[in-house]
Formats: sequence, structure tokens, C-alpha cells
Amino acid sequence: MKKTLFSLAFALLVSTFSIAQETTPRTDIDLTKWHHMSFEESGIYGVNTDKALQFLKDKKIKAHPFVVGVLDSGVEVTHEDLKDNVWVNPKEKKDGVDNDKNGYIDDLHGWNFIGGKDGKNVDADTLELTRLLVKYKKMFETDKNAESNKTKFTKEFESYTKLKKEYEEKLAEAKPNASQYRMIYDNLKTPVDALVKEIGDKKLTEEFMLSFQPQSEVSKQGMMLFAMVPPEAWKGKTMTEFGAEIMSEIGEVAKYYEDQVNYHLNLDYDPRAIVGDNYENIKEYIYGNNDVDGPDSNHGTHVSGIIAAKRNNGIGMDGIAGDGNVKILSVRTVPNGDERDKDVANAIRYAVDQGAKVLNMSFGKAYSPDKEVVWDAFKYAEKKGVLLIKAAGNDDLNIDVDIHYPTVYNDKGEAVSNNVITVGSSTSDPLVLKSSFSNYGKKSVDVFAPGSEIYSAIPTRDGKYKSNSGTSMASPVVAGVAALIWSHYPSLTASQVKQIIMESVNKNDQLKEISVTGGVVDAYKAVQLADKMVSKKK
Repeated sequence: MKKTLFSLAFALLVSTFSIAQETTPRTDIDLTKWHHMSFEESGIYGVNTDKALQFLKDKKIKAHPFVVGVLDSGVEVTHEDLKDNVWVNPKEKKDGVDNDKNGYIDDLHGWNFIGGKDGKNVDADTLELTRLLVKYKKMFETDKNAESNKTKFTKEFESYTKLKKEYEEKLAEAKPNASQYRMIYDNLKTPVDALVKEIGDKKLTEEFMLSFQPQSEVSKQGMMLFAMVPPEAWKGKTMTEFGAEIMSEIGEVAKYYEDQVNYHLNLDYDPRAIVGDNYENIKEYIYGNNDVDGPDSNHGTHVSGIIAAKRNNGIGMDGIAGDGNVKILSVRTVPNGDERDKDVANAIRYAVDQGAKVLNMSFGKAYSPDKEVVWDAFKYAEKKGVLLIKAAGNDDLNIDVDIHYPTVYNDKGEAVSNNVITVGSSTSDPLVLKSSFSNYGKKSVDVFAPGSEIYSAIPTRDGKYKSNSGTSMASPVVAGVAALIWSHYPSLTASQVKQIIMESVNKNDQLKEISVTGGVVDAYKAVQLADKMVSKKK
């Protein structure tokens, strides 16, 4: 499930805001690049991208073609900073024919498992919680044998009781919040617009704000905003920039809760007819369409930019592995809501079969009724020598206890495969290293990586670039590092790349008891270790 994390500016504006929040963004460093920084040189736990690249250049290590599968909401493959680093199927043409005979027609840049043959696409979907509740409600409320089912299927009835309580609590929170935040947005829009009109593109400083005299009663109301947010949220920005930013955030929060009411927690909503597959048949794999962008590729485009936005082109930002040899394969898997196990399994298998060696999986959920089919896909990827990088989740939970699916651990607590790296999110503040929202786990989270305030590409229609926070951002940082290593040292195996990443982290006691390695990924140390490992093999 995609979950947007919003800034402290809005958290202070509306103190009842309940989504996981991050600390106030730093102003003493370039936040558009901080995740590339060197810990040894700056004391900030970036992944040391530039030194890693320089090491490879000095060693004259050749970069080989490499494919990273991005299983996400979609990717804007025409984005100015991504278009040169997008995978193109060499055996396929855009002619309505399955040229490569893989069952997927015109899959030029990947595939979309949440779309229909007619070109229509799923945007919003329900939570897995909602889908399970619908199933159990029928079993224990509307079925003619409902009463006897309660005693016949006691385990299922216990699950139903628990799910119903959780569902009702979520809905009771979502409904008033949807109304409240939409009202806040509507009430603030006119005063903020008035301030933008009066102040415009003048830089906001403390001196200016102390001397500024609003020209109308409406703009005076807007000035109350500055008493509710920290100066760090607006200092150095123009009123136009700050106004757009704060209203965008409030609008996103309102939409978040509205989507919960209208889609995520709506027992009567089911968009699966759009796809047209038999959802009960988990072995079915030929369905979907070739629209790898979809109706909302914001999340997947941001993830892809972190991995492989073109480097040194003078625009936007630099991906970790964006020198041209690493290509992004888009597999649309994740709706606005919870992804479905069948789609996840098929997306993994599809990406593996197209030659992707690293898969980024920036999604997750609390329930997984068909987890076995996902585990089978994990094993398939392992057999094919593919490394899976997945986000730990954004609920500040110990996922050793509160499981975040998909998980590599079966019901006995045993790893089903050895080709998965689960990633927690770290901040640019070495004194508060774990992102406040990040899930953690001494057993279940392998490494941490930068995930707070990460600047990357978003669809052109949405503004081209933006900073987002989440383990969704930390995971592609590690996927980018893995691609950087493996594309330069192709003789390595998936398990060796995983070992290299985990053994080369910058350790910190703050992470010691909440992850396997107790550290943040470092690309420079990783390529050094890879070089030693390959040299030793030779």
C-alpha cells in the first residue's frame, strides 16, 4: 500500500494529524542530495555515492548492462530524467502482437497487472483488511448457515471478530478526519491565496515577516499560519513556494482520509472487474495491459529516480546508478490501497523472466491471505539468481512481532529464501538516526538507508521533482547500491551482493537492537568489498 508521509510543518498546523511524522527538515545541508553524502567526510549517514563511483572509475571497472525491476504504482517512462534509463524489450514491437511469445502483448517497457485488456486501469483499491472482512461477513452474517459457521469455523470467526473491530476503529477515525481536513483546506485556501497575491515571489525572512503589514482582513487571517509552523518550514522560500507547498500537503492529507472512506474501507467497492481476471485463480498469470505509467505513477517514478535518474545531465537530480547502463523495468503492481498477493507473485515472476536482477518492492500491508504464492515467487527469484529489496513499512512497529507483508519469514519464523533485503529508513540527523515512522526489527529489518526527505523525480504533470519520505524511499536507495555493485561486478551472485551490502554498513548503536546489521548502507565501502571479493575469486 502506498502511504505518503507529510512534513512537521503540517503536523504542527493540525496537532491531531495521525499519520507517522518526520522531524523538521534540516536547513544546513542540501536536502536534494543528502542521501549521496559521505559519512566519513560529513558525519551524515548518506550512502557515499560519488566516492563509490570515483573508486570504480579509478579502478577502470567496466559497467555492464543491468536491469532493475520496479514493482510499484507505475513509472513515467518519458520523464526527462528517466527516459534514457528505461528498459526496452528488445524482442517486442508496438504492433498489437505478442512478438516475444511471453503472453504479454506489446510489453515494451514492462507490464501492468492492475489494468484490463481494454486499457482501463485500477487506481484505488481496498485494504486487505476490508477484503477479508467482506469474505468473513458473508460467512458469518449473510450465509444461510451463518450461526452454525461460528461454531464450525472457530478460528475464522475469531479472525472475523478481530478484523471487524480493527475495521470499525479505522473507519471511525477516517470519516471525521476526512471532513476536518477538507474543511481546513477550504478555510485556508483563500487567506493563503491572499498572502501569495500580496507577497508573491519575495523571499520570506524573519525580518520581513516582522515588518510585513497585511493589506486585507483575509490576508491577516492567513498570517496566523506562521504562528503555527516553525520558521524552518518557510524561511528562505517565497510566499508562492510556501503557499503551494503547505496547501499541497493539506490537500494530500484530506485526500488520504477521503480515499480511506471512499475506497480503502469501503465494503461495497471492488475494482477487480476492471482487470477482468479470475481473482480466485492464483495460478492465472496472463492478464493486465502494457500501460506501465497508469493513472498515478507518482510513487513509482519517485522510486525509479532514486535508483537510476540520469546523472550529471544538469537537470533534476542524480540517481545512484544513473550512468546509463542500469535500466528501469516498470511492473505496475501497487494501487492506491493494498496490493494483492496474486499480482505481487506474478509481477516478481514477470520481472525475473525479463532479465531483471534486482527487484525493488516499496510496498506492504498487514494481512496476506495468499502469502504462500508470494513465497513461491520469492523462491523462483532466488532460483534465477535475483535479489529482492523491500521496504520495512511506515508504522513505527517492531515487525518481528507485527508482521509486515510480504515477509521472507514463514509461519514458523524460518526464511523461505536468502535473496531478500528488508530496509528501514534513516534520517540526515546522526543524533536521531531512525526515521520516526520507520518499522524496525532485530530479525526482520536487515539494514537502514536514507529515507527521510529524499528528493527525486515525480511525473511531469505533478511538477517533475519532489521530496518524499518513507521506507519506500529507503528501499530504492539500497536497490540502487545493489545495481551499482552488481553491474560493475557481474560475476557476483545474489547472495554475495546481499552479503556485501550487509557487511559494509556504517554501524551505529542507535540501530544495533532494531536491525540485523545495526547500520546504514554505504556504497563506497560496498564496492570496495565487492572488488576484494571478486579479486580473491580470480
